[in-house]
Amino acid sequence: MKSFTDLKNILSAIDHRGYPAYKDCLGKYAFDNYILSIDHVQGDPFAAPSKVSVLVPRKTANFPTELLDTHAKKVTLQDHLTRLFSSYIESYSFKAKGSGKSGLISCSHCGQEVLERTACKIDDNYITMRFEVGFPANGRSINSKELIKVFYQFLPECIQHSLYWDAIDHKKVFEAIRLCEDQEYIRSKLPELGLCAFIGNGSILPRATGVSCRPMKDATLFQSPPSLEITLKLPNHGNLSGMGIKKGVTLFVGGGYHGKSTLLKALELGVYNHIARDGREYVITDASALKLRAEDGRSISNVDISAFINHLPNKIDTTHFSTTDASGSTSQAAGLIEGIESGSHLLLIDEDTSATNFMIRDELMQQVIAKEEEPITPFIERVRSLYEDWNVSSILVAGSSGSYFHVADTIIQMKDYVPIDITTIAKEAATHYPAILTSANSKKPVFSRFPQANPTLKNTDRIKLKLLGTSGFVLARETIELRFLEQLIDNEQTAALAYLLKYALKNIFNGSRSMIDAVDELESLMDNQGLERICDNLNCPVFLARPRRQEIFSCFNRYRDLF
Repeated sequence: MKSFTDLKNILSAIDHRGYPAYKDCLGKYAFDNYILSIDHVQGDPFAAPSKVSVLVPRKTANFPTELLDTHAKKVTLQDHLTRLFSSYIESYSFKAKGSGKSGLISCSHCGQEVLERTACKIDDNYITMRFEVGFPANGRSINSKELIKVFYQFLPECIQHSLYWDAIDHKKVFEAIRLCEDQEYIRSKLPELGLCAFIGNGSILPRATGVSCRPMKDATLFQSPPSLEITLKLPNHGNLSGMGIKKGVTLFVGGGYHGKSTLLKALELGVYNHIARDGREYVITDASALKLRAEDGRSISNVDISAFINHLPNKIDTTHFSTTDASGSTSQAAGLIEGIESGSHLLLIDEDTSATNFMIRDELMQQVIAKEEEPITPFIERVRSLYEDWNVSSILVAGSSGSYFHVADTIIQMKDYVPIDITTIAKEAATHYPAILTSANSKKPVFSRFPQANPTLKNTDRIKLKLLGTSGFVLARETIELRFLEQLIDNEQTAALAYLLKYALKNIFNGSRSMIDAVDELESLMDNQGLERICDNLNCPVFLARPRRQEIFSCFNRYRDLF
């Protein structure tokens, strides 16, 4: 390994040369208390920034082992250090001058949720922090004096104040770790308490704006109805009371703008831990929860939707249903079955984003259109069976139909963002209206889908990949549309999904391994070797964030050449 003086000598020697000479800097350099690694050099000053990382020895960083004795705590500490390092490093962005992206310095941009990321990794030997630097140039001529300023003035300051235990705020680190422990404790207690979700009293569910994930100022604080309130004794916080949402069928109703969808959105993201002062720290949802919605136009491949849709015209087989242009009802039915295949035990549904004919058929329509002439068995007829026979609970938001009063276990009215338990009142009112008959129990689908290898992709290392934010990505000219995956919250998760699909196409899919087995192998790979393992021998971006199992399935299911 070369020394930090070697790097300075190289930079001095290539000053004013053509930009490609920056590639002479590739490699690792030993500084006093860390290693600087230049991993990838951009092609010109206007291209994507260069990839750089620093490796601080664990012994030198001196973080207490108690902060790293569980996976969740390690992820939380990595998240905290990423935020800290990013706040320092980005304060120096563009202070080194030049053309194009010269002087840009950037690390992972963390949101309100705590995610496992490649930006920071802590292993037995090092704390590794990855970031990007726009190597400075005047035109396309190297300006190495400015890069020396980055590496020898800016960077040491940032490392010193963010990656060493003795230099950072211990109180904030312990606050993050203790909050993580409490969140994980609540999530672990849900099954034994017969709950699928919990919302702590005092939570702030509304967000500041439609484009901001920060809590709304002066928002109404959440307060559980007395009949649904439970108290948990958390390891660090102590006693915390809040609303326990029981397994089964829960219905949220109320007028428009009273907080129904806001509450459901908080539950959607309750599958993730949140940072302190987010307002939703104690909104904890079953980790397998899936937001289900209609998705007109999506592709469906070999999915058994016969529990909800059968005897289609032209004798289309709905036990192995495929289409390149799904309707709202078929897409929602397929999404439900795919979700169960992924291991989901909780469905989150908002009537505003659902196909009406999938959700319900009223009495008048049943009188006019005979049941045997309607291929759709609506969700309302299956929702009880889903829970009682398939162990899949449902939380629904409805504002226009009371038909679900008959099948719901718990009915909650949202009024001015305050939840009110109206189960008894609603059930009594429902007795004056005819109930929608529940269909006979349906056979649980058999999941026997076997993704095929794509020989064109399998036999080449030149697979083009273009990321489109959280909306999706393009893989070898095929666009994978992900914009309706509402629990996909970070561009880095989308990037990880792209590389997971790419890895699976090249290394796992072979026509004889099931979808479940393939995702199991990918999760085992990430668990044991780290998220960055999926990028081996590939031109991997610096920043990836781990998606949930449900989003991996959803991504793969939207790849049109899977079967």
